[in-house]
Amino acid sequence: MNKHLTAIIAKEINMYSALCPELDIASQGADVAEARNNLREALELFFETASEEEIKKRMHDEVYVTRLEIAVA
Repeated sequence: MNKHLTAIIAKEINMYSALCPELDIASQGADVAEARNNLREALELFFETASEEEIKKRMHDEVYVTRLEIAVA
């Protein structure tokens, strides 16, 4: 079975961080591809080892990624 999840990848000082907001699972890598692959591996390991109860408890069914405009003084 395949799941479609969100990956948010951001440049940090000297690496990239990757976050899956549906499960609050994160990873990192030296570049975007490595961060994405490491996040995929972390998610696959989570699904292999977590109980159904843990998956259900952590899973956010609705996640919205958007941009905001704010006033900065």
